[in-house]
Amino acid sequence: MGIADDAVEVRAQGWRTLAALHGLIESELERALGASADLSVVEYTVLDALNRQDGWHMRMQQLARATALSPSATTRLVNRLEDRGLLTRILCADDRRGIYTELTPAGRALYEEACPIHDETLERVLAEAAGQPELAPVVDALHSAVPVAG
Repeated sequence: MGIADDAVEVRAQGWRTLAALHGLIESELERALGASADLSVVEYTVLDALNRQDGWHMRMQQLARATALSPSATTRLVNRLEDRGLLTRILCADDRRGIYTELTPAGRALYEEACPIHDETLERVLAEAAGQPELAPVVDALHSAVPVAG
């Protein structure tokens, strides 16, 4: 194996490690959010993205990017959340093709209930992963990349 092959293998191993950590986090978040707030991770992601708008709304295209979903999958997800009364859609006054989405009071309340569960689960899973030699470097990189509020 040459130097170039070694570099490819190092990157591939890094990607596998990152994917393993992501899978671990996502499965634990799915379990915790589903059990306590009847939300999936992607549903929580939508509520979180809309909550971060601080009273403003988001275009459907922006929401699709925030959730890493296709436009059609985003529409189905928004339909489900709208049926649950968690968000609402608004037609753009300037562009009738534009559709905005925003949280309803019920959506904001559910987000506020789910947020501590999400954050505690994420913190717990990262702490557990930091104790696994194969995952610890990625956890360390995450912690060093994000400034800690305090």
